[in-house]
Amino acid sequence: MSVLNQNEIDTLLKANPDWKLESGKLVRDWAFKDFVQAMAFVNRVAELAEAAGHHPDIDIRYNKVRLGLISHDAGGITQRDSKMAVRLSHDLH
Repeated sequence: MSVLNQNEIDTLLKANPDWKLESGKLVRDWAFKDFVQAMAFVNRVAELAEAAGHHPDIDIRYNKVRLGLISHDAGGITQRDSKMAVRLSHDLH
């Protein structure tokens, strides 16, 4: 799978403004009422990720969750990451 070029990444970010490019990854932050809600969200992310066969980096800080997407095997952001970002945004609002 090939790495997206900057134009493709810019188009993705424009269409999905909650995501941003940071340290070579697509990242998005979510905030919840408390730790329990944050963990419930992470469990939903896990189900979607397992079904897709593509797993985001997950950082949990009490009620805040950050997801990061990158295709390590391809050395950057790919169409697989783009599709996963859109799916996470639409399925986990």
